[in-house]
Amino acid sequence: MELLETQDPNKKKLIETSDRHKRELEKEVKSMKDRTERMLTNALIIGGSLALTYFVISQVRGSKAKKKKAKGKINEDSETKQEEEVVSTEPSLISKVGTRILSQATMILLDMAKEKLLEYLEARKQRNENS
Repeated sequence: MELLETQDPNKKKLIETSDRHKRELEKEVKSMKDRTERMLTNALIIGGSLALTYFVISQVRGSKAKKKKAKGKINEDSETKQEEEVVSTEPSLISKVGTRILSQATMILLDMAKEKLLEYLEARKQRNENS
C-alpha cells in the first residue's frame, strides 16, 4: 500500500505536508503544555508563599494578648476622674478552630507546591539531559 502512495507524486506531497503539519502541531501543543505547567508551578509557589506569610503574620499577631481599652469612672470626693485600664481578651473557640484549619490548609498547600516544584525540577533536569 505504501508503495502505491509513494509512486504518485501528489499523494507523496500531501503525505509529507500532513506529516509536517502534524509535527508543528505537536510542537505547539508541547510548548503550550510547558508554559501552562510553568504558570501552574509559579501560581502554586506564589500561593503557598502568600499563605505561609499570612499564617506567620497571624501567628505573630495572635501570640500577643489582644488588648482593649475600656474607660472606667472612679469617684473620689465628688471629683470624677477617668482612668484607662487594659483588658486582655482571649481568642474564642471558633477563632482557635479557624486558626487550626488555616494552618492545616497551609501545610497541605505548601506540601503540594513542594511536590509540584520537585516534579518540575526533575522534568527540567531530564529535559536538559536529553538535549
